[in-house]
Amino acid sequence: MKTHYHLKRNQSFCPTVSLDKLWTLVSEQTWANAAENKTGAAPIIDVALLGYYKVLGKGKLPKQPVIMKAKFFSRRAEEKMKGVCVLVLCSRKAK
Repeated sequence: MKTHYHLKRNQSFCPTVSLDKLWTLVSEQTWANAAENKTGAAPIIDVALLGYYKVLGKGKLPKQPVIMKAKFFSRRAEEKMKGVCVLVLCSRKAK
């Protein structure tokens, strides 16, 4: 077993949510307005405000445009969101 001096457990804390659960985080009224409004403004889903940091690529997204904000996105999630998401905001630092 490796000895850790000054171990910071919060660095590994990263609650996740999958793509198929994203629309359950917003209200039904927001979802209905997004379905009706094909050309207007896309709804904003801020995953970090809802308590999740990372978006995983499990499941499918509906073909409704959406703006998504999160700290991290998995590779599969980015691939699946290309046709649906208008803008993906990621707050991780570029190296």
